[in-house]
Amino acid sequence: MERRTSPDLQLQQQLTTATVPLQDNSFSYKENLIGALLAIFGHLIISIALNLQKYSHIQLAGSKDTRAYFKTKIWWCGLLLLLLGELGVFSSYAFAPLSLIVPLSAVSVIASSIIGIIFIKEKWKPKDFLRRYILSFIGCALAIIGTYVLITFGPNSHEKMTGENIIRHLVSWTFLLYMLVEIIAFCFLLYFYKEKRVNYIVIILLLVAVLGSLTAVTVKAVAGMILVSIEGNIQLNYPIFYIMFVSMVATAIFQAEFLSQASQLYDSSLIASINYILSTTMAITAGAVFYLDFRGSDVLHICMFLLGCLIAFLGVFLITRNKKKLRAFEPYVSISSMPGLHNLHDKGSGIQPELGSFSYGALQNNDNLSEIYSPATLPVTQEEHSSPWTSSASFDIPEHNKKE
Repeated sequence: MERRTSPDLQLQQQLTTATVPLQDNSFSYKENLIGALLAIFGHLIISIALNLQKYSHIQLAGSKDTRAYFKTKIWWCGLLLLLLGELGVFSSYAFAPLSLIVPLSAVSVIASSIIGIIFIKEKWKPKDFLRRYILSFIGCALAIIGTYVLITFGPNSHEKMTGENIIRHLVSWTFLLYMLVEIIAFCFLLYFYKEKRVNYIVIILLLVAVLGSLTAVTVKAVAGMILVSIEGNIQLNYPIFYIMFVSMVATAIFQAEFLSQASQLYDSSLIASINYILSTTMAITAGAVFYLDFRGSDVLHICMFLLGCLIAFLGVFLITRNKKKLRAFEPYVSISSMPGLHNLHDKGSGIQPELGSFSYGALQNNDNLSEIYSPATLPVTQEEHSSPWTSSASFDIPEHNKKE
């Protein structure tokens, strides 16, 4: 009797052991989906919030009160939506792997592009619409396809973010080696940027990417420990939680500082595309090293995930490349084209410095004030100005010292 029942028992044990991984996989896929939806929702809300705040600033352009936007409901609505979006993105790190959440920031680029096309204030002809925004449409399509591939073939490793697990990852030799390489690379980049004055955009954004990878690692740890604490296993009594929190805030502040410096030197659309590519690459690498995101994944899933990243990179590049570069508005009349007035200073510098320069709004070379304030001699030349506000009538210019 025992011999008859033993095969049945073995078959039942095999079936039960086979269903456990399936249940775990379905649960992990559900967590991936929750995290991805939270990230997409957060980035979408952030994009709407930033556009609302930008709209409020545009409405108040020319106002004497520099803080008039505090009194507008649109700006406060944008601020509340911004906080809600950031909360959604922060919560997504607690559910899905780091390498899956980081590339989904392409959603904000897609949303900003669509909002910009719908609410754009320029006049365009219907036949020029497709020609003008063809790159944006292609970029949005590629970014959406890349996002779908990322979610479908994303890493499926899940681990409870307890204090013991985070400490174990911190002291692993792989992460220590990775941190050593990052510290050396960051010091070299900072040396060339600060000491050698090498202001290439790649160097500045590599500094941002290195700090951003550490920010992503710490955000994942803090969000995961908060989620575990909410579930009942309190993790806030571990010192590693506060170490990660302080590191998260510090790296985010320095990251924003370098981004601000880059925005003063280069176009914002170029910064957006390059920063997305570099920061996503560094964050995925950090997630693979620290949290072992791709542990247990087969080669096909890894290759498809990398393909999704490349498609999203190309989509973001096309979207940002199609943005029109706006020329800064100069509030003063440029007199560089007027003969005789562009060389009033000693060393030939213009009377009006470039907008945004260090000496903008101030006099340069103030040593010889008598020469600066002495009357300038205008040459007897007349330029034709085609202005709708003036007629084409000629003016008689008196001739001085005709005998000479």
